[in-house]
Amino acid sequence: MGTGTSSGVPMIACSCKVCASTDRKDKRLRSSILVESSTTRIVIDSTPDFRYQMLRAQIKHLDAIIFTHPHKDHVAGLDDVKAFNFFSGKPMQVFANEMTQEVIIREFPYAFADTRYPGIPEIKLNTIATEPFVVGDIPVIPIIVWHLKMPVLAFRFGKFTYITDANRIEEIEKVKIKGSEMVVVNALRKEKHVSHFTLDEAIQLVNELQVPTAYFTHISHQLGLHELINSTLPKGRRLAYDGLQFEI
Repeated sequence: MGTGTSSGVPMIACSCKVCASTDRKDKRLRSSILVESSTTRIVIDSTPDFRYQMLRAQIKHLDAIIFTHPHKDHVAGLDDVKAFNFFSGKPMQVFANEMTQEVIIREFPYAFADTRYPGIPEIKLNTIATEPFVVGDIPVIPIIVWHLKMPVLAFRFGKFTYITDANRIEEIEKVKIKGSEMVVVNALRKEKHVSHFTLDEAIQLVNELQVPTAYFTHISHQLGLHELINSTLPKGRRLAYDGLQFEI
């Protein structure tokens, strides 16, 4: 790492190989996915990059946002649903457990105030827990995973399961994942971490659950370059990357 100054403001120059890489697959924004059917579009988590992610993917209509947990890197972009409010004329349907709703209300109090000012986001909170629910024509099965001591919601959509910010899953919840044909799961780095799966732990998990195809997400720059790490992975296991699309 190196430092410099510009107009008296300290600047940081990163010498990390991932940050300096010219491979677009090493350009990683915060973790989020878009799930869509022929009639319904859902985003999982509104990251600080939410607005840019939606613009980059040219998403002009969105039916709902489902939240995994209330950490800042998963909720901070929620204010930007107001663009979708403007074009749809409807509140954004937000699905979250009570713990996450408390943080959303605290972080965006103006969206829930009695006095409604022009241009504020319109949000309709829907409480979820462990029971399956449906958004549009997409059935959703919540799965409890553990982020150290915090319960986080993973979600299964048909034959696909999405897991982020986890380092432990209880056996009773693993049953909900079994039979998936594809899993996206967090794999922060190679070294042990207090609240995230390592790459080896994520591989062990999907092997145990006998999932044919797995993509690893929520990747730290500490994991290394995309193509280099990918070349070391077993068959059916790959790093996810921004813009990855698949049908299942």
